[in-house]
Amino acid sequence: MTATESTGGSERSSAPRGAGSAPVPRGTPRRTSTSRRTSTSRRRATPRRTATRAGQYAALLGYLAFLAFPFLWLLSTAFKPPRELGSMHPTWIPEAPTLENFRQAFAQQPLLAAAGNSLLAAAVSALLAILLATPMAYVLARFRNRLSRAATGWVVISQAFPLVLVIIPLFLILKGLHLVDSRIGLIMVYVVWSLPFALWMLTGYVRAIPRELEEAAAVDGAGRLRTLVSVTAPLFAPGIVATALFAFITAWNEFFFALVLLKSPEKQTLPVVLTHFLGAEGVADLGPLAAAALLATLPSLLLFAAIQRRITGGMLAGAVKN
Repeated sequence: MTATESTGGSERSSAPRGAGSAPVPRGTPRRTSTSRRTSTSRRRATPRRTATRAGQYAALLGYLAFLAFPFLWLLSTAFKPPRELGSMHPTWIPEAPTLENFRQAFAQQPLLAAAGNSLLAAAVSALLAILLATPMAYVLARFRNRLSRAATGWVVISQAFPLVLVIIPLFLILKGLHLVDSRIGLIMVYVVWSLPFALWMLTGYVRAIPRELEEAAAVDGAGRLRTLVSVTAPLFAPGIVATALFAFITAWNEFFFALVLLKSPEKQTLPVVLTHFLGAEGVADLGPLAAAALLATLPSLLLFAAIQRRITGGMLAGAVKN
């Protein structure tokens, strides 16, 4: 009698082994049909996932090219001499780059004064919009009730109003306040116009901050003001910077309100002054116009490039897991 038979046949092999097959050691996991199907599906999914990722990158590159084309063409046009601007075969890179367009742009129009007006209006309006929107956004995010939901809905709906619909009431109100053709009136309009977007954006940032942090600070004995300054504000700072940046760029590039509300040449903003490069027949002085438009575009690009790292770093520093 063998050892296997002496144990009552408990360890007998239930199936005969094929010829030449090696015994499988005890404890070695056997590959079932389910695991084989899983590995096969993974091998099949890898090319599909690669194709999807390649399509996403291709779409992203196409979108970046679509965004970069106007700026690159503007940059090329700003340095082209008149002969190349009137050529029937335009080129990407100027054959004879020149700075004459920039000299003519400054000689024809008061670009520095207009840039100062735009900078003043954009900076002050962005600062006031942030100062007003920050406490309002905190209240809407933390104390949610019917009133706060109604206010949030009104903020979203107000963004759908076209400029033509509000320009006449705004003009009449500013005329009654004697603020037409005034920098203060223009700043007030910019604050009112950018406030709903700033409020909506900052409310989202506040809601992303866990309530547990404020509750833990309250348990440790910190008051409401101390909690806001020491706990909420550092996490909220990237949102404030990003919102202020968008408000500044919106006011810097705004054209319609400044065109209607400002009449004095010394008070006009940069986008309005750019229209003066158009002749009486609507023919544009293309070289100086491109040079002036390039100079008007650079401040917002440089500002965004300077603040981008701080925005990203602040978001990563303020990341909290519940």
